[in-house]
Amino acid sequence: MRVKKMQLSNIKSKKLFLSAILIATLLLFASCWSLNSSTNCKITNSPLTFSPLTNTTPNHTNKNTPNLPNLTKKQCDYNQSQLKIYMYDLPPMFHFGMLGWKPKNPNQIWPDVSNHNQIPKYPGGLNLQHSIEYWLILDLLSSNIPNFTRPCFAYRVSDPKQADLFFVPFFSSLSYNRHSKLHGKEKISKNRFLQDELVKYLLNKKEWKKSGGRDHLVPAHHPNSMLDARKKLGSTMFLLADFGRYPFEIANLKKDLIAPYKHVVKSVGNESAGFDERPILAYFQGAIFRKDGGMIRQKLHEILNSEPDIHFSYGTIRQNGIKTSTKGMSASKFCLNIAGDTPSSNRLFDSIVSHCVPVIISDEIELPFEDALDYSEFCLFVRGEDAIRPGRLVGKLRGVKKEEWVKMWVRLREVGRHFEYGFPSEEGDAVDMIWRGVERKMAGVRLEVNRKRRFDRLKSRG
Repeated sequence: MRVKKMQLSNIKSKKLFLSAILIATLLLFASCWSLNSSTNCKITNSPLTFSPLTNTTPNHTNKNTPNLPNLTKKQCDYNQSQLKIYMYDLPPMFHFGMLGWKPKNPNQIWPDVSNHNQIPKYPGGLNLQHSIEYWLILDLLSSNIPNFTRPCFAYRVSDPKQADLFFVPFFSSLSYNRHSKLHGKEKISKNRFLQDELVKYLLNKKEWKKSGGRDHLVPAHHPNSMLDARKKLGSTMFLLADFGRYPFEIANLKKDLIAPYKHVVKSVGNESAGFDERPILAYFQGAIFRKDGGMIRQKLHEILNSEPDIHFSYGTIRQNGIKTSTKGMSASKFCLNIAGDTPSSNRLFDSIVSHCVPVIISDEIELPFEDALDYSEFCLFVRGEDAIRPGRLVGKLRGVKKEEWVKMWVRLREVGRHFEYGFPSEEGDAVDMIWRGVERKMAGVRLEVNRKRRFDRLKSRG
């Protein structure tokens, strides 16, 4: 009898224990579900270490004026960061000197980014679309400021021996845009001069010689930037818009990184019109007559110009072009991203932040962060030869059902933050995504560097 009572007691205890576990599990799921509308309580198989599904717009604005930094007690340091970066102290003429910034003393290299009023503004207009190095430099400078709110993924180190990566802080795109022409009695342009000086500087650095430049990151986002230096620095990791004007041996996906343009239209944020509130089926405004692969624009204009619910017209940044595009994209279901002189343009990223489903008609395009993002979830891809067949492109767009479009629209709202530049940077924004993309490249970099060093010890012995 005593044994039976003990057995019954054990059974009751087990039942109570299992019941308690079941109740706790149900409460956990219930709390997760109830919070889902205001917080991110989702499970994802994304390779990103943060959730890529948050439907929010970054707190920083997308203007060329950085926001006033927020302060917190949380400290980012060498041990917490995953990517240690040494940034060369190049003279201001390579970076902020181009913005009219003047140091207070001869030894000052960088502006004080902890003081909002002392941060030089980047030029507006189309200059902004290639301003990537500006935001990266600001982020690295701020990583050393105590109690500064930013992602603790990349961190600037002062000792080159601690570095995983060496960053070259050259405003190469702005240098091309502003200093490519000869002035007065100049025999070479200022842009060419800066590139020549940069090459001499880097090739004489022991850090470059040690790796052959493979663990260096050089921004060259404008397709015509670094034209004179790119071959001499071809072993480095370039930060590019696309590979359209590079030979394969100089730039390729194995070693280089594609970065998004900074969009120029205003983000719609959470004020995003749905399917029924977007009367325009497809939208394109820009240069129509282009050379090389961009000739497809003229053919599409001839095909689509007569469609009543398709906007396909010439336009530039002048005469309120940006405001017109902002209004047009946010009122369109699809935005056409057609190859021009180069495979890419900032139009794709204008589309994304307008939550206008991008239709990519550019067979040679490479996309930012494609090892972490599946673009087929929020974009349509159409081959160029298919798009120019009369009725084919329109038929594809009209064949997309509302339910399918809404899925892509929802995903656009989720991923939009990955294409936003700003200061301070935020987790999952374009700056943070670039550093994470660089870190994913580093395994291959280390392999190449270590292979190169195989016989170094014997060489040193003669």
